[in-house]
Amino acid sequence: MFSDENMKKHVNSIDAAILDRIRSKGPGHVFVPADFLDLGSRAAVDQALSRNTRAGHLHKAARGLYHLPVHHPVLGQLSPSADAVVRAVTRQMGARVQASGGQAANDWGISDQVPVQTVFLTDGRTRCIQLGKARILLKHASPRTMSTAGTVSGPVIQALRWLGRRHVDDTTVSRLRHRLSNDHKAQLLKDVHRAPAWVADIMRRIASPGETAGAMNSQPKTKVDTGRK
Repeated sequence: MFSDENMKKHVNSIDAAILDRIRSKGPGHVFVPADFLDLGSRAAVDQALSRNTRAGHLHKAARGLYHLPVHHPVLGQLSPSADAVVRAVTRQMGARVQASGGQAANDWGISDQVPVQTVFLTDGRTRCIQLGKARILLKHASPRTMSTAGTVSGPVIQALRWLGRRHVDDTTVSRLRHRLSNDHKAQLLKDVHRAPAWVADIMRRIASPGETAGAMNSQPKTKVDTGRK
């Protein structure tokens, strides 16, 4: 049995250990209780996170998500990025994740449309996360869709599928070719069999340095229907 003094030392110890680990990662990293189970039981970890949050050492971004508080002089309390939140949640779920088509197209600079909702694909269960006023959707995807998660091919395939064949032109190919390293292009060639046939053709063009402009029947870019698959 712990005496009151020993119990207090134990509480202080786990509180400090959790806080030290979080501080070692710096602002922007998001943690879940499972990240600290080597320090104590789940109940002890939950209580320690709660105490650190009440003391103002940590901020609770959403249920079960903790990070160092960052205060902006104008914007006030800042929330962590969607990427950091999703990484933490999928780490807890033991699942893989990758950007959805609209998000990937925007990230790669081949679409100037900002998705209304932040959507990530996962091989875990579908889940919505409320992050302040923003909502993040983790959407369950098929094994085939997730087969390239964790590689550069994943977001490239999703971005091209989202744009649709009629909206992919020489400019799209050129932008991706210039943004991808030789190693990334080699990965695209390894994964062409995981993509729809027309997307596979585009991946080969992106990875081939000898392609010339006008090799495709270009069509003027128009605003893309975000519902297109």
